[in-house]
Amino acid sequence: MLVKTSSSTLYGLSAITIVIEVFLGKGINFFLVGLPDNAVKESHQRIKAAFKNTNLNFPRREITINMAPADLKKEGSVFDLPIAVGILGVSNQLPTTELEKHVFIGELSLDGSIQPCRGILSRVLQAKSEGFKGIIIPMKNFNQVHLIKGINIIPVRNLSDVISYFENNGTLPIFTEPKIKDQGELTNDYSEVQAQHHAKRAFEIAAAGGHNLILIGPPGAGKSMLAKRFPTILPDLALEEALESTSIHSLISKEGTTNGLLKKRPYRAPHHTISDVALVGGGSNPKPGEISMAHNGILFLDELPEFKRSTLEVLRQPLENESVQICRSNMSIEFPASFTLIAAMNPCPCGYYGHPKKSCQCTKKSREKYKSKVSGPLLDRIDLHIQVAPITFEEIQSSEPQEKSESIKKRVLNAREIQERRTRMKATLNAKLSILELKTHCALDEEAHALLQNAMEKLDLSARAYHKVLKIARTIADLDSQKDIEKKHIAEAIHYRCLDRENL
Repeated sequence: MLVKTSSSTLYGLSAITIVIEVFLGKGINFFLVGLPDNAVKESHQRIKAAFKNTNLNFPRREITINMAPADLKKEGSVFDLPIAVGILGVSNQLPTTELEKHVFIGELSLDGSIQPCRGILSRVLQAKSEGFKGIIIPMKNFNQVHLIKGINIIPVRNLSDVISYFENNGTLPIFTEPKIKDQGELTNDYSEVQAQHHAKRAFEIAAAGGHNLILIGPPGAGKSMLAKRFPTILPDLALEEALESTSIHSLISKEGTTNGLLKKRPYRAPHHTISDVALVGGGSNPKPGEISMAHNGILFLDELPEFKRSTLEVLRQPLENESVQICRSNMSIEFPASFTLIAAMNPCPCGYYGHPKKSCQCTKKSREKYKSKVSGPLLDRIDLHIQVAPITFEEIQSSEPQEKSESIKKRVLNAREIQERRTRMKATLNAKLSILELKTHCALDEEAHALLQNAMEKLDLSARAYHKVLKIARTIADLDSQKDIEKKHIAEAIHYRCLDRENL
C-alpha cells in the first residue's frame, strides 16, 4: 500500500513543496531515501516514541519512505509530522482520502506534541499558491499566519489533534485562539533630546523620503540617542510589508515574532565586531543577515569606522539594489534588503577634533587613517551627512519643551502621502526614484538650477551625489507641501552633502 503526504523545505525566502511517499512492504525494516540530512534521518526514533506515548501502533513491517524530488537535499525536523501521518495512513490508522489535499509542517516531540518550525509564513504562502485545501501547522506558529486568507490553516498541538481533524471530517475540538499581543508603543521620544534641532530636521527628512543618514560628532553629543528615536517618527508596517518582514524573521527563529506579525519597523543595531556573513547573510544553508533582518526598517551602525572595512564594503551593493545575492556552487539565493541606513562616527580616534572646548590629541596621520576606514564610495551612497555639535550646559538645563515625535511623524506621513499620490504607487519614496522619475518630478527653475550647478563645481560632487541632492530637495519640498522644488530646498539639500564646512 502507498500513501502520499506533502510538506515543504525552505529555499531562501521561498518554500518548495516536498512529496512524502510512504510504502508498506513485507519484512521488518525502515528505509528513508531522497537526500535526507541527519535531522530527517533521526525522525524514525522520534516518531516511534511519539506513537508509543500517544497509544498508536508503529507498524512492524518494512517501511520505505521517499522524499521527492529526490535530488533536492531535505534539512531539518519539520518532516516529522508528514512522515508520521503517512505511516498512520498506510497502516490504516487514519483516513487517507484527504491527506494529499493538505500540507503538513511540524517537529514531533517524544510525547507526541508538535513543536514550531522556521519559515512558516513562506510555507503557508507556498501551499496557498499551489492550491492545497489546507495546511497543518504547529499551534505556536499560528500567530504569524492567522491573517492569511485563501487557505484553511489548521493549528494543532499534538498528533491526537491531527487524527481528530481527519476522523471528524475536517473539524477540530474547540480551542481558544491565541491572543495577538500588541507590540506596544515605542517608549523613546524626540522630546527627550535637548537642542540638536539641525540633526532632528535631518532625521525628519530621512524618515519622509527614506534617505540614508550619517552622524559625525564628538562623544556624548547624542548621536546614538537621536538614532534610537528614529523609529518613533516612521509609519507602521503595511500588511504586505509586515508579511514580508515577518517571513524573514521567521527564517531565524522557530517561533518568529512572539506577538505574531511585526507591526513596528525592524530596528537592527549590530555590534562593530560583526562578521561579513552575519551582516550580509550566508552559511552552508544560507540564512538572512542583519541587513535583511532590517528589511523595511532601520540598520543602525554605531562607531562606523570600528567595523572592518571589508564588512562595510559589502553594504555597497545592497544600498543600490535593495537585495542581497548569496551564491554557492549549487545554489543562488536572493534575500530582500530595503532598509534605511543610519550610521554614526566620531571625527577622529579620540573623538574631539573640531570640538569647541576640548583639544584633539590625534595626529593628522591618525585622523586620516581613521576616516579612510570608511570608503568614499560608501559615503557617496549615504544621502544626508550631519555634523552633530556638543550640547552646552545651558541647553541641557533648558526647560524649553522639545517637539514630540508624534508631531514630527504627522509631517512625515503627510510627505509620504504626497509621494504616493505623485508616483501612483505604494511605498515609492523619493530615495528610490529612478533617473527618469527624477527628470519628471524634480524639474528646477533657473535660480535653483544655477545654485545646484555652482555646488557641483565647487564641491566636486559625483553624478550619484547630484541625484541624491535632487531627491533630498524633493523630500524637503514635500515636507513644505510644495509642488515645485525651489532654490531654498536645493540650498538645504546641498547643506546636507557637505562634510567639510570649510569647502562651502
